[in-house]
Amino acid sequence: MIKTVSREQLNLVRKRFERLYGTQAGKLLERFVMMIGRYGVGVDVVPFESHWDEKDSVLITYADTLRDSANGTPLNALKAFADQHFKGAIRSIHLLPFYPWSSDDGFSVIDYRKVDPACGTWCDVQKLGEGFDLMFDVVLNHCSAHSSWFKDYVAGIEPARHYFLPMDPAGDFSQVVRPRTSPLLTRTRTRDVEAYIWTTFSADQVDLNWQNPEVLFEFLDILFLYLSKGMRIARLDAVAFLWKTLGTNCLHLPETHEVVKLLRDVLEIVAPRTVLLTETNVPHAENVSYFGQGDEAHMVYQFSLPPLCLHALATGNAVYLTKWAMNLAPPPPGCTFFNFTASHDGIGMRPIEGILPEDEKAKLVQHVEAAGGKINWRQMPDGSQQPYELNITYYSALADDGQPELGAARFLCSQALALSLRGVPGIYFQSLMATENDQAGVQASGENRSINRRKWQLDQLQQHLGQGVAATVFPAYLKMLRRRASHPAFHPDAAQIVYDVDPELFIHSRTDINRDELVFCIYNFTAKTKSIRNPANSPLLQKTKKFYDILSGRTYGSGRRGIKLAPYQALWLVPRS
Repeated sequence: MIKTVSREQLNLVRKRFERLYGTQAGKLLERFVMMIGRYGVGVDVVPFESHWDEKDSVLITYADTLRDSANGTPLNALKAFADQHFKGAIRSIHLLPFYPWSSDDGFSVIDYRKVDPACGTWCDVQKLGEGFDLMFDVVLNHCSAHSSWFKDYVAGIEPARHYFLPMDPAGDFSQVVRPRTSPLLTRTRTRDVEAYIWTTFSADQVDLNWQNPEVLFEFLDILFLYLSKGMRIARLDAVAFLWKTLGTNCLHLPETHEVVKLLRDVLEIVAPRTVLLTETNVPHAENVSYFGQGDEAHMVYQFSLPPLCLHALATGNAVYLTKWAMNLAPPPPGCTFFNFTASHDGIGMRPIEGILPEDEKAKLVQHVEAAGGKINWRQMPDGSQQPYELNITYYSALADDGQPELGAARFLCSQALALSLRGVPGIYFQSLMATENDQAGVQASGENRSINRRKWQLDQLQQHLGQGVAATVFPAYLKMLRRRASHPAFHPDAAQIVYDVDPELFIHSRTDINRDELVFCIYNFTAKTKSIRNPANSPLLQKTKKFYDILSGRTYGSGRRGIKLAPYQALWLVPRS
């Protein structure tokens, strides 16, 4: 039976339609109501208590990262590997775009409703979803120039002939903010005229016209399809660029926020357990604007964390990371952060604008280049170029070839930090495997981002995990994840306090929702032994005689000399009376 929709919910959706499409709102609302139940979505909506808890973590991976002839498709190989290793450690798997594509490793989608045969089938996706919650990408800013939509546009066929954005090249685009140095407009010969089409990211990634409600309803149908296939988290890719209005920067426009709010309202009606995650790789204040008033995204990426954490561990200076974390406002009720250090993209530099001084940014760029990384640049309105993205595996960025054990400790310190902060942790596949820079991949593709997108044969991966640093990192990482999952102080809604105690240490505490468990998380960001007597400089802890470390299982006394931390050691301490 199709769920009954309340009058309040319908009125809210109508208001969203009015703000976006004016007088068409009434007909659009009727059309939306008729959609409920499509693909079985909106039928028998199951009640739930919370969107997340301390057991939540997300593995980020391409659907074809693993290949194994014995398991058939890459998706089946991933399922077999995940079933063997990730139970109790990972709850959700983010499958990066697994649809037919033409460029950008999946983010130039040819057909949103199909699975790339090179990855597997919808059946394979659903089988993976039997053991793990799934995150799908909704790539809604642009599609492939090889898609049927764009081919129909070129041929003048309805409705796609109005799906894109032909522009006058003589127009003023000077305020437009974009992350690429390629031309904004791409010349295209259509059936009738020569057109200049808006292409924010590349000539093959053609921006969609969201001022046309037909585009919205295409994506509502796609959203319903994904929900029917097991999607639990919907990642809105590059959503900040969605709505275009000349004379503005075409970034974070009010209409863009309204679209996100509309999608949230739709999910509240048809699949309320679904989490909406926005991907907006921009300065922090702009990024968190997608929480709205608690009525927009459920989660936003903590984009400032990867560069700040890397800078702190590369320089042995936690001052900037600590200051940022201390000033981090808690998210609205029902919202949280998606904490990560690495993903399929590089480490963004825009999110640390106004946080890290220019000379410290230069140190970070130099460190990455010295570690074998690559830099992607963006073009500024004045024609100059600024570093936009650091391309490197997070392991290689923190490794130490001369002292591999020390490098492993430094890397694991970074990952423990991301796991302990308030929010839901995201773990990139290559980080979990302690993958080194894939220079051969960069040479083969000509793309800097390929440095962190290695494809593995299963037997090669198993050999890799059985030797060297990976043999230390992989089990240690999974152990951290499992231990985190058993402590309610790491619930995404649990309170967090950051302490400024020592410029070479990062310290914060987490207190569970019921105030039954307190954990102090302490990180040594240097290659020397450090000691600390009172993690929070708190009178309440002066009588604490012992601390239990969740990570190692050891008990530490708080004597005169305090607690000693080995180089790059991480501690998750629970006070014991």
